[in-house]
Amino acid sequence: MQNEKNDESRLIWSRYYSAFIPAPPGPGFFDRLKAASGAMGGIAITGLLCGLMLGNGIAHPLLVAPMGASAVLLFAVPASPLAQPWSVFGGNVVSAIVGITIALLVPDLTMAAALAVGCAIAAMSLLRCLHPPGGAVALSAVLGASGDPSYMFVLVPVALNTALLVTVAIIFHRIAGHSYPHVAPRAQSAHGTSDPAPLLRTPPSEQDVEEALEAYGDVLDVDAADLQVVLHDAEVRAAERSHAALTCGEIMSRDIISVRESQPVMEAAGLLHARRLLSLPVLDDAGRVQGLVSPLDLARAGETVRDIASAPLFVSDQTPVSELLRPLTSGARREAIVVDGDGKLRGLVTQTDLLAAMALRA
Repeated sequence: MQNEKNDESRLIWSRYYSAFIPAPPGPGFFDRLKAASGAMGGIAITGLLCGLMLGNGIAHPLLVAPMGASAVLLFAVPASPLAQPWSVFGGNVVSAIVGITIALLVPDLTMAAALAVGCAIAAMSLLRCLHPPGGAVALSAVLGASGDPSYMFVLVPVALNTALLVTVAIIFHRIAGHSYPHVAPRAQSAHGTSDPAPLLRTPPSEQDVEEALEAYGDVLDVDAADLQVVLHDAEVRAAERSHAALTCGEIMSRDIISVRESQPVMEAAGLLHARRLLSLPVLDDAGRVQGLVSPLDLARAGETVRDIASAPLFVSDQTPVSELLRPLTSGARREAIVVDGDGKLRGLVTQTDLLAAMALRA
């Protein structure tokens, strides 16, 4: 009994101390290197352009210290709600206005500094532009302008610095292939409709995630839509892992109706209709799969099956069924063709086969 209490106590203290060391960031080393290079370029370009625009010259860049903190968010965590253009620009500018106003109204420097930071946080929250470096901007406005506070500080350098830094960040992320300003990824329907992808229609919904975040109590630096996508992806990965032992060879149909690539399109159309099929594998004279014909392919112009066949999804009989979860539930694919090492037809795994396998082994 005493040993159990000791173990529990050690576990509690272990969790307490681990809270001081955050989990490692998600991106790999190369992504961190890109973020560092982007921040270097952003600060350098912003400082140099400000110096040239204001007549200070290249050797005298005009920057305020909080821009360094803004650069961390803009280039290292561009998906954060705190790093979006309105959060960055609005947060810095609003905080500068608050800081100068407090400096003009409150003569005591210590009291002014405290009020500036607190009021800046309140103003940013109300205007939905919460940006952590904004607190530093408000503090700089009080401490740096204690002699002769002026609202010119809001325009130059704060607004000018921020606008240039955000512009550089947008250009950098476009070149790097990132989504900025960030929009939560949402897989569209393969049929061009407004419905989300089938996997995103299952719980948790966006409302579920928002309610869970609200009930959590603490403010998390994550967008609800992003979190929903991550949760769905985690669920699919869990399903893939739990069904990894099941192979396509175990669930595939083996008696497959097919057509030769030299057959007329009308024959393939008749076969699809007569057998109520959704697809027909297309074989060459050696029995190797050359394509797939579905009712949608019949709309294409062509005389033989070879002319209208589309490219299929190929798998082997040893391919885990879990690898078909994403392609066959996205709406883009209805089946996967199972072939051997020579490309000859072995079987077919359809959405129905996948559904039955998932249901029976759930």
